[in-house]
Amino acid sequence: MDLAYVCEWERRPKSNHCPSIPLVCAWSCRNLIAFTTDLRNEEEKDLTHMVHIIDTEHPWDVYSVNSGHAEVITCLEWDQSGSRLLSADADGHIKCWSMTDHLANSWENTVGSMVEGDPVVALSWLHNGVKLALHVEKSGASNFGEKFSRVKFSPSLTLFGGKPMEGWIAVTISGLVTVSLLKPNGQVLTSTESLCRLRCRVALADVAFTGGGNIVVATSDGSSTSPVQFYKVCVSVVNEKCKIDTEILPSLFMRCTTDPARKDKYPAITHLKFLARDMSEQVLLCASNQNSSIVECWSLRKEGLPVNNIFQQISPVVGDKQPMILKWRILSATNDLDRVSAVALPKLPISLTNTDLKVANDTKFFPGLGLALAFHDGSVHIVHRLSLQMMAVFYGSSSQRPVDEQTIKRQRTAGPLVHFKAMQLSWTSLALAGIDSHGKLSMLRISPSMGHVLDMNTSLRHLLFLLEYCMVTGYDWWDILLHVQPNMVQNLVEKLHEEYMRQSAALQQVLSTRIVAMKASLCKLSSSTIARVCDYHAKLFLIAISCTLKSLLRPHFLNTPDKSPGDRLTEICSKITDIDIDKVMINLKTEEFVLEMTTLQSLQQLIQWVGDFVLYLLASLPNQGSPVQPGHSFLRDGASLGMFRELMVVIRIWGLLKPSCLPVYTATSDTQDSMSLLFRLLTKLWLCCREENHITEPDDTLIDECCLLPSQLLIPNIDWLPINDGIISKLQNKQLVRLQFGKAPGLVGHTVSSQFDAFVRAPGQPKIDHLRRLHLGAYPTEECKSCTRCGCVTMLKSPNKVTAVKQWEQRWIKNCLCGGLWRRMPLSYS
Repeated sequence: MDLAYVCEWERRPKSNHCPSIPLVCAWSCRNLIAFTTDLRNEEEKDLTHMVHIIDTEHPWDVYSVNSGHAEVITCLEWDQSGSRLLSADADGHIKCWSMTDHLANSWENTVGSMVEGDPVVALSWLHNGVKLALHVEKSGASNFGEKFSRVKFSPSLTLFGGKPMEGWIAVTISGLVTVSLLKPNGQVLTSTESLCRLRCRVALADVAFTGGGNIVVATSDGSSTSPVQFYKVCVSVVNEKCKIDTEILPSLFMRCTTDPARKDKYPAITHLKFLARDMSEQVLLCASNQNSSIVECWSLRKEGLPVNNIFQQISPVVGDKQPMILKWRILSATNDLDRVSAVALPKLPISLTNTDLKVANDTKFFPGLGLALAFHDGSVHIVHRLSLQMMAVFYGSSSQRPVDEQTIKRQRTAGPLVHFKAMQLSWTSLALAGIDSHGKLSMLRISPSMGHVLDMNTSLRHLLFLLEYCMVTGYDWWDILLHVQPNMVQNLVEKLHEEYMRQSAALQQVLSTRIVAMKASLCKLSSSTIARVCDYHAKLFLIAISCTLKSLLRPHFLNTPDKSPGDRLTEICSKITDIDIDKVMINLKTEEFVLEMTTLQSLQQLIQWVGDFVLYLLASLPNQGSPVQPGHSFLRDGASLGMFRELMVVIRIWGLLKPSCLPVYTATSDTQDSMSLLFRLLTKLWLCCREENHITEPDDTLIDECCLLPSQLLIPNIDWLPINDGIISKLQNKQLVRLQFGKAPGLVGHTVSSQFDAFVRAPGQPKIDHLRRLHLGAYPTEECKSCTRCGCVTMLKSPNKVTAVKQWEQRWIKNCLCGGLWRRMPLSYS
C-alpha cells in the first residue's frame, strides 16, 4: 500500500473543521465519498454538523452542506445506485439526501424519518434483490456469465409485480428497530418495533440481509462479557401500514472472554460488523482495552443435533431427517494487536468455493479477499477476511516500523498519534479512503498483488477481471485506474476488446458504449495512446446521435412492421454499396423520413457535426500514417463509417424537405454538390474496411481525391474535448500529491498536457457546448456542468423547447454519454 494523495482543510485561526465523534464516512459505487466533520464557529461554543461529498477524481471540489442535524452524525449510508445518501444522528433523526439537477456537487435533503431522542447506532438501505457473485477462480473463462453470475436473492420488500420497495432500516441505542418505506407517490411509511421483549442498551449494531428476503440485526451492549445478540427482522405492508416482526436467533460470546488467560484483558467490544450486507452468516468482532485489541471472525453453520441412543432405538434417524440447529463457530482470531481505531470491509461479492480457509493459490492475493484494520499508531493492515492473516501493511507518517519490543513500548507511551478514525474500501478494494483525527482525507492505493511479487500477466489479469466487473455492473472504475501504468494501457485495451468480442451479440449491444468509455479512460493514462481518447469520445457522440436521429423516423402506416425504419435503413445501406447517394435514397421509403420543419431546423447543430466530422476524416486520410492525429482509428472502423454513411443518407433526405437543416460547407465552386462528393469518398473508404477481418488499403485514386478536398472545401476545426482536470493523470509517477479542499491544483506536473496542445482551445478562446454543439463565447454567461470522467462541458439549463432536442438531451441529463457524473462549474471556467 502507498499514499496516492491527501486532501486537507485550509488552516484558519478561529473557524475550523474538526473531526466529529464518532467520525463516519461512506464510499459509493460511483466513487463518491461522503464524510462528516464538525464546524466550530468563532466563539467555539456551538458546533455545526457538516456532511461533505467529494468525487475521488476531483477531491478538492468538495460539496459541504450543513446537515441540519442537531446532534453528532452517527451513520452515513449510500444506496445501491450511489445517487442517494442516508445520514442519521444521535437524536434519532434520519435524512435522505439526493442530487440536485443530477449534479455530484449539489445535494438536497428530500425526505426523512425520526425516532425522537433515541440515537441511531446502525443504518442500512433495504436490499433490492440484486446480487452478483464474482468467481475469481474462473477469471480466465471467456463468458461473462461464468465469471459473474446472478445469485437468487429476494428483496427485503416487494411492490405489486415483484418490484423491490425502497426504504431503510435503523437500529437505536435503546433496542428499537425502525423501518421507513418510500412509496412511489413520495410518501414515507415508518414503523418502529422493539427487537425483543426485554429491551436493553445497544452500543453497537449492524444490519445484513438473507437470500429469503429477511433482515438480520446483530447487537452488543459494548461489554465483552455480554453475549452478541442476533435477531431476524421481517418487514411487510398490511393495510397501507408497515409491519415489523422480530425473532431471536442464536447468540455468541467472544472466545477471548472464555479464555482464562484473556478473560478480563479486553473488557469492551469496539467493532461489530457483518462481513458483507448480503452475508448474514459471517460476522467480525473486535474487543479492546486502552492499549490493544483482538479480532475474531465467526460463522453461522447448520449442525446436526446429536440424538441419545435410547431415542435412536425407538425412532432411528435416517439421512436428512436428523434434527438440525444453527450454531456460531469461530473461524479465526488474531493475536494481540495494537488498539484498532477503524475497520473497513470489502464490497466485492466474491464467491468462495471453499467456505473454510482454503483458498486457491492463484487467488489468495486477490484484493477483494482482504479487510482493512486501522490502528492508533497510524498504521493500516490488510488481513484476509476469513483467516485474518496479514496480506499487506501501511505505516503512516506518525507510525514507525517497530524493530524490537522497546520500540513498541516507546511508541505506546509517546502520546496521542494521528490515526484513521474512519475508513472505507472502494468497490473493487483497490483503494482505501481514511479520515484521520485532524479531519484530513487520505487516499491509499492497495496493490492487486497485495505486496507480493506477481508476474505482469497475473497483475494484468486481476485488473482486467475487475474492469470487466465494472463493465457488467456499471460501477465506476476510477480506483482501478490508480494501478494502470503507461506500459499496461495497450495490453489492457486489447485484452478488454478481445473479451468483449467473445460475448453474445445481445450482451455486446448492451455494453457497447460502456466499453468505449472504459477504453477512453485507459488511453488517457499513456502518452502513446492519448490521441485515441478523442476518437473514443467522438464515437460515443456518434452512437448517441445515430440512435437519436433514427428514433425520430416513423413508419408510414399504423400497423407495426417487422423492422423499424431505422433498422431498415441500416439493412439497405449495408446491402447497397453504390457510391451515388441518390441511388441509395431510391431504395428507401422517403415517407418514413418526413418530420416537422421546426424539428429539422432544431437538429441542425448535430447534423453540422456529422458533416464536419466526415469532411475532417476524409481530409486526414492522406496522413493516415500518423496515429497521433485524432480521428486515425475511424479510418479503419467499418462500423463507425457505416453509421456516418447512414446518417448522410438521412440528412440528404431531410435536406429535400428543409434545405436550411443541411450542413454548411465553404466550397470554392458554387455548383459543387458537397454532400454527393463526401458520400462517394466515404463509401469508397467504407468498402475498404466494412469487413473487420478483411481490411484493405485505400487505393491511390481515393487518396488522390482526398488530397484535393482542401482545395475544394474549407476543412473545419474539430472541437475535441478539453483536458480533464482530474487527479488521476497526476498520480502516474507514484509520488504523493498534497491537495487542499476548496482549492483546485494547477496543471504543473501534468504528464500528458503537452500531447493535447494541438486539440484544445487555449484559455480566452471561445468555448463550446460539447453536446448541444452551441458556441458559448470566450466567457460564458450561462451556468455549465462538466463530466467528472471525460471533462465534457454543456449548459446546465436547456435553451431548447423542441421535442426532438429534448429527446436528445434526455440521453445525458443524468450522466454524461461516457457514463460519468455531472458537476456544476463556475461561470468563469477556462
